[in-house]
Amino acid sequence: MEQYRITERGPLLDEKGGIGRPGWATELLYAYDPKAVKANKLRIKEWDYYIMLSNTGEYALSLCIADNRYMGLADAAFLDIKNGVKHDFLIPMILPMGKLHMPTDSSAGDIIYRNPFCDFRYILTEGGRRLLCDYRLPGNKNFSCDIFLSQPKMDTMVIATPWQEDKKAFYYNQKINCMRADGYCTVNGQRYTFSPETDFGTLDWGRGVWTYDNTWYWGSGNADVDGHAFGYNIGCGFGDTSAASENMLFYDGVCHKLERVEFQIPEDDLMKPWKFTETNKRFEMDFVPLYDNRTDLSAIVISQDAHQVFGRMTGTAVLDDGREIHLKDQLVFAERVHNRY
Repeated sequence: MEQYRITERGPLLDEKGGIGRPGWATELLYAYDPKAVKANKLRIKEWDYYIMLSNTGEYALSLCIADNRYMGLADAAFLDIKNGVKHDFLIPMILPMGKLHMPTDSSAGDIIYRNPFCDFRYILTEGGRRLLCDYRLPGNKNFSCDIFLSQPKMDTMVIATPWQEDKKAFYYNQKINCMRADGYCTVNGQRYTFSPETDFGTLDWGRGVWTYDNTWYWGSGNADVDGHAFGYNIGCGFGDTSAASENMLFYDGVCHKLERVEFQIPEDDLMKPWKFTETNKRFEMDFVPLYDNRTDLSAIVISQDAHQVFGRMTGTAVLDDGREIHLKDQLVFAERVHNRY
């Protein structure tokens, strides 16, 4: 598979509203401008999604703020993996229509959302990102967090993806792995911590216009390997990826590009073991599920069937120079999501 690497800066969209040159990069070289979108503006989707995993394997925390024009959300989800319990603190929004002023670049601009029930802030600081939330919901439900994700100079996963069936549809995505997490969250009075020696966070930054019916596969993980930060991003199934895959390894901040990764998922039971294999055998992993963060929504023409599965990964990844990275029972997640909206 020949993959096109983006090496020069320029606009993401051409004069017709499509991606002029699809491909991959290690930073946001293309400039995203929502004013350049030629599709119906109600179809624009913009989100910043963070996920932090505890190396103990007992819990994970995700934070998401999204402006999808006709709907939006500010969501904090604490996942008690050990006991199979999810605590969700969700503020839905009707017709935000760009009022959240989502930044057009992940390296510039804070995101702040406040209402009587929550105070939600993503703040860019020197050397990293600070995530601050405070929820006070009816029923004595409360959540707060203060987490710093360190981000030294490092490669990231960037992909610009079109759709063959709709020339005005596009997906511009960045994944930032290997950000060491330092901080805490409190869930209904119970405190949980994240340590930079063992715990990491990942940012999923997305901007785009999608087609109506899509299924994607995504997996991500980070680990401290003998004092070296190692991470990976794998995915497939979303849009026309003939120009590039989103599959990458990261080691000490440097990207190692992979080709296609096959998700071997047991269709009869997603809690049975999975396998992942890369075209050149550079990512060969066994995945044992522990907890399925299940979402099943249906509202007339809008639906989501999502399985975000947390589990233990064991196997070998091979860097560009042939060095092997071995994982043993590392807590990671992988997902299959079917959306119609």
